[in-house]
Amino acid sequence: MIIGAHAIIYSKDAAKDRAFFRDVLDFPNVDVGGGWLIFGLPPSEAAFHPGFTGKHEFYLMCEDVEAFAAAMAAAGVRCSPRKNLGWGVLTELTLPSGGRLGVYQPRHERPPARAVKKTDRPAPKKAGKAPPRKAATRPAKKAAAKKSAKKRSAKKTARRK
Repeated sequence: MIIGAHAIIYSKDAAKDRAFFRDVLDFPNVDVGGGWLIFGLPPSEAAFHPGFTGKHEFYLMCEDVEAFAAAMAAAGVRCSPRKNLGWGVLTELTLPSGGRLGVYQPRHERPPARAVKKTDRPAPKKAGKAPPRKAATRPAKKAAAKKSAKKRSAKKTARRK
């Protein structure tokens, strides 16, 4: 149902922040017009904290906003009337706290997600002995095994005829 999230980050100098995300953090992006970049993000999570510190916008994205609204209605969650805004079809739902959350079906081009590299992850903590690993199969062995399997399959097919 939900296929992604679209976060808006407010900035006093958006051009510099976009350049930083593009050039320094190396996030994949698409230019949706006029240098307006949308960045692909790695998998993410959200947490709810008490208090209010300022204005933020956060949208969830779905493949079909009408199907999403119907599923929410079946769950007893009310969605606002859908609005076609060009860049997407938007609805809002009301959270249990009373806050509004936008959900939209994107119509704009979407960037690929940024892959998380092993070097981006912290090293796992050692907690006892790790289970033994299976020996890695070499690509050459895999290719030879596939070739042998094809030959066997061809011979079986020839015998059947």
